[in-house]
Amino acid sequence: MQNNSHLAVLIHEQAKKYGDREVLIYKDFGGTEWKSCSWNQFSAIVRQVSNALLNLGVKKQENVGVFSQNSAQYLFCDFGAWGVRAVTIPFYATSSEQQIQFILNDAKIRILFVGEQDQYDKAHRVQATCHTLERIIVFDRGVCLNKEDTMAMYFDDFLKLGDGLPRQTEVEALQASASMDDIANILYTSGTTGDSKGVILTCGQYHAALEANNKCVPVGEEDRVLNFLPFTHIFEKGWKILCLTEGAKLIVNTYPQQVQQAMKETHPTCMSSVPRFWEKVYMGVQEKIESSSVMQRKIFEHAIAVGKRHNIDYLSKGKKPPVTLHIEYEMLNKTIFSLVRRELGLENAHFFPTAGATVNPKVEEFVHSIGINMVVGYGLTESLATVSCNHLGDPWTVGSVGIPIEGISIRISDEGEVLLKGPTITRGYYNREDLTKQAFTDDGYFRTGDSGYLKDGELFLKERIKDLYKTSNGKYIAPQMIESKILVDKYVDQIAIIADQRKFVSALIIPVYPLLEEYAREHGIDFQTREDLCKNQQIHDMMEERIDTLQQQLAYYEQIKRFTLLPHAFSMERGELTNTLKIKRRVLNENYRHEIDMMYEE
Repeated sequence: MQNNSHLAVLIHEQAKKYGDREVLIYKDFGGTEWKSCSWNQFSAIVRQVSNALLNLGVKKQENVGVFSQNSAQYLFCDFGAWGVRAVTIPFYATSSEQQIQFILNDAKIRILFVGEQDQYDKAHRVQATCHTLERIIVFDRGVCLNKEDTMAMYFDDFLKLGDGLPRQTEVEALQASASMDDIANILYTSGTTGDSKGVILTCGQYHAALEANNKCVPVGEEDRVLNFLPFTHIFEKGWKILCLTEGAKLIVNTYPQQVQQAMKETHPTCMSSVPRFWEKVYMGVQEKIESSSVMQRKIFEHAIAVGKRHNIDYLSKGKKPPVTLHIEYEMLNKTIFSLVRRELGLENAHFFPTAGATVNPKVEEFVHSIGINMVVGYGLTESLATVSCNHLGDPWTVGSVGIPIEGISIRISDEGEVLLKGPTITRGYYNREDLTKQAFTDDGYFRTGDSGYLKDGELFLKERIKDLYKTSNGKYIAPQMIESKILVDKYVDQIAIIADQRKFVSALIIPVYPLLEEYAREHGIDFQTREDLCKNQQIHDMMEERIDTLQQQLAYYEQIKRFTLLPHAFSMERGELTNTLKIKRRVLNENYRHEIDMMYEE
């Protein structure tokens, strides 16, 4: 049963119920051994953090920064700050110095928690230009502090300020006066255009979101939930708090590149993720199928066909599968599909919320066919994550983003934009009344910037209105839709569609180079560098054939006519990606102007 207490006291209330039961499974920074933390230990450390923050002079609703990868310390700081009615402002661990400098100054942050060496070094370098910053507290004891830095201290030493709970009477008084109107977080969106903006999220928004999600997302105290996305991301932040209100165990994954290893080591039952994760799973399985014998391939393809009929043609539509189909599916589920899930570390798979981008229907069908419950949803930072989602056990449609959660009112504007109103919607942007005013209609609906429609109670998205391209021939192109179709190819790592004010659609493509190099060796293609592969006509022809196959169902004007293979990935360092790995199309157009112009030469 959910405990939806105020965030200021949630962990302590749960500790009263669960005591010494395990709640956190984590590794130290750079560590190899999984460690454990009970609810009582969690509560005790959160109390220490609250007391230590008061000893550093933190005031009610003061902004406190957290610049780190996922970690147990991150959780302690979030809840410790909320325990004294402070506001936490998360930074992506990959943020640039320019980004953190902007946020530190915009939010007037005095105390900043940082994770490892990279985060400390960046914070130390910008401190001279951040005049409110007084203290940097470092989670990882292995970080080398600058000898002249008098502002920094290790988290262990910070906790000692709360030893014996010297300010506990004040802490409890603050908790007793905590309000649902208190700001809990200011989340700065990574921004595909212009400066980031701080989305205000209140304790009341969290309370409403947690209550609504509890009614449609069946996570429980027996679930083992792997945290994969950064806690800075509202999807993961809201999801992890929901799991804590339900008494589930959190497996804290610090390094995203180690998630597949973590899955195999910890055997989670649930995990929130973005579609790209499942695209890579799909591509990995397809690659194994292609390298199998003809007989093995036929067996697996038949199994997938049976899984699709059983789970999608029947169950997704609320229909009961025929007995013979059900028996065959159960047999395949216990043999072939269970092996696939075991290979992923998902032997005990319950369900997997997925959002953040367009889900390719082919990938969605595949994941469900092998017996994994992908729960597709839609949300924004401004809506405190979930706007709509599929409900486990209820009918759903491939391609939809589910049914609106309770309390959310959705309206489609005359232009087709999805508009939102409800208790989970932000009150606005921090220090930006101008942007706040622009973000809402005159009658109080939030403008999402997404185009969509409602059909039989389900929400379907079409494209980002701002991302919609118009070719010089007057045709509108939705680049993300096209990109999602091509990204399922095993040879494609990244893709950016080019079309705005152009005669036809083209693309910049980053191949999966280990696979491309293997293909070249198998086909006797000489190369010394990645540039050689990019220029090779045989490689180009192979990629063109695969792309043409994937885009057969697109309208002619939507199809990629020309593409350029690039020898290096799009990167945050060059400003081409946001912290959530979304493409900054304006920057790509500038950085690859020559390559793009070459594709449109007569």
